Amino acid sequence: MQGLIPATLSLVMILACLLIVVAAYLLGSIPSGYVLVRLFRHQDIRQTGSGNIGATNVLRSGGKGLAAATFFMDMLKGCAAVWLGGAMGGLLAPGAAPDDMRALAALVAVLGHIFPVWLGFKGGKGVATGFGVFLVASPWAALAAISVFFIVLALSRYVSLASILGAGSFPLFAWWLGRIHLCADRTPFFVAVEIAVALLLIAKHHQNIRRLLKGTESKLGAKKTA
Repeated sequence: MQGLIPATLSLVMILACLLIVVAAYLLGSIPSGYVLVRLFRHQDIRQTGSGNIGATNVLRSGGKGLAAATFFMDMLKGCAAVWLGGAMGGLLAPGAAPDDMRALAALVAVLGHIFPVWLGFKGGKGVATGFGVFLVASPWAALAAISVFFIVLALSRYVSLASILGAGSFPLFAWWLGRIHLCADRTPFFVAVEIAVALLLIAKHHQNIRRLLKGTESKLGAKKTA
């Protein structure tokens, strides 16, 4: 009988993780930009500009208000996924590390945004959702990273460059803030997810990186696609 207890706990943990994965993915995969443009402009944002469903392409399509709403909704679904992951972990697997459950939800939510089932697994680049997940999971580092984003954007007017440097700075800020004890100690899995999400967001900008190196990337306010 005693031997069944660890096995039962393992099964409960697996089921809890599966439920968190499903919930976080479904939240992350909500195509905010696509839905908003469909509802208010009766257009398919994928047929406009770069074809991306994120806030930048919505902005370049001429919808400033819709772009702001897209960013906010993409961020909010990331926040909700991490909060829900932590709550579900605490309820269904109280023996699990809360950070691990939140990190799992964070990773899957970003993947859901990038690969949404509703749009044939072709979504956005995950910047707003990535900011949202870590605004809940690691708020000080997320706020520092978004500050880098806005500073770079103001100086360069390249949204892609600001996104790349903002994403890349996040794990560094998380590490530094951890050293000065502004952030709680993180589990190895949480740290791995921080790095993985940052690398994923940067990788999704591979075409922008090529254009930046060639000097052909469009600046914010230009009519060219990015």
